[in-house]
Amino acid sequence: MRNEKTIAAVSTGMAPGGIGIVRISGPEARQIADRVFRSKSGKAIGEMKGYTAQLGGAYLPSGEKLDDVVALVFAAPKSYTGEDVVELSCHGGLYVTRRLLQEVLRAGASPAGPGEFTRRAFLHGKLDLTQAEAVMGLIGASGEQAARAAEAGSSGVLSKRVAAVRNSLAELAAHLAAWADFPEEDVPALEETELLQRLAETGAALSALESTFDRGKLFREGVDTVIAGRPNAGKSTLMNLLSGQQRSIVTEYAGTTRDIVEETVQLGGIPLRLADTAGLRQTDDPVESIGVAAARERLKTAQLILAVFDVSQELSQEELAWAKELPPDRTILILNKSDLPKAMDSGRLEEAFPHILSLSALSGEGLEALEQKVSELLGAKEFVPSDGVLFTERQRNEVRRALEAVKEAEQALQGGLTLDAATVCVEDALSALYSLTGETVSDEIIDRVFEEFCVGK
Repeated sequence: MRNEKTIAAVSTGMAPGGIGIVRISGPEARQIADRVFRSKSGKAIGEMKGYTAQLGGAYLPSGEKLDDVVALVFAAPKSYTGEDVVELSCHGGLYVTRRLLQEVLRAGASPAGPGEFTRRAFLHGKLDLTQAEAVMGLIGASGEQAARAAEAGSSGVLSKRVAAVRNSLAELAAHLAAWADFPEEDVPALEETELLQRLAETGAALSALESTFDRGKLFREGVDTVIAGRPNAGKSTLMNLLSGQQRSIVTEYAGTTRDIVEETVQLGGIPLRLADTAGLRQTDDPVESIGVAAARERLKTAQLILAVFDVSQELSQEELAWAKELPPDRTILILNKSDLPKAMDSGRLEEAFPHILSLSALSGEGLEALEQKVSELLGAKEFVPSDGVLFTERQRNEVRRALEAVKEAEQALQGGLTLDAATVCVEDALSALYSLTGETVSDEIIDRVFEEFCVGK
């Protein structure tokens, strides 16, 4: 595909920084850049080879110099977009960067839309649709695991995983089609047992791929985590320890935390969306009781619960009562204040909850053990981002569509229907996988994918 329009945008963040970059892509990228940039050597950008740079300046129409600039040229087709690309790097002040973009637009470029550079890369065959979506995943990654998964996706790992399944289905579809369309060639029919086995193997591969979405989503979007416990158990101190700042007020008075205090933190490379809640207890204070009710509601929907108990105090019946309401499969019991003499008999808690540890939220002793418990409970060790994971709802829906078609093919064979019926189902599965990677996809879907990108990427 050839895009007649040459586009430009600021490709660095819209905040002060060391460098600001204005990216220009399209058939007139060099000519437009030459209208703004003058090199110190006197050499025009139009004369530069790909992957070379020159120092010079950006100038206004009046001849006044705007800023010192480095021009970097990427020649088509060996560029990110597949077109001629020029990047003008100036000092990263907001005014200078925006003014440089204005001059480039005045010189003939059109403003780039959201994700338009990556969209052109896709349309020029530089990357497929899953790789394009991984680029946005890399930009928005909030933790180590999410970044690793996005990097693997942008490198084509997911594409290769999809291609392996697709190639197996394509081979199967070709054999079925040849058997049906060219009977005079004596193409051997697949035995039903062999056909069912191959469909089952394909279904298993698609199921495994689909399962990567939910776990990957935890690492991309963060885990909804609630810190709960009775007043003065150390919930707010734990919140401050994990966030690395005085996020929650800590006093010796019970009931200090009445509203929900929220913060997103990284623990062992996993983003946790923490909520420090009001202490769980019976109270006549109308304001505190609202906070307690809100805390109980958050416990019902939390993906992870950090239940804090003060081991320097005896375990109360009230604590035992609300502890029984906690789901053991998504709760980590924290025996806090391990730096103080222990007065609590925690045996009943240890019997009921598989994930339990000692911690001093005040000193930080035991934080590493908490990281390991969180990783264990969330299955972080089983999550291997380098294997290729699904990033978006669109990707998951296409995999589900393919999986459903494969299952329908199995059911058709088991129900005594002809091979033609199974062939139609296999072709439907192939269609979903081609749509997944963008080889056969509508303009509407493409628009929907790239409208979520930031301008400049």
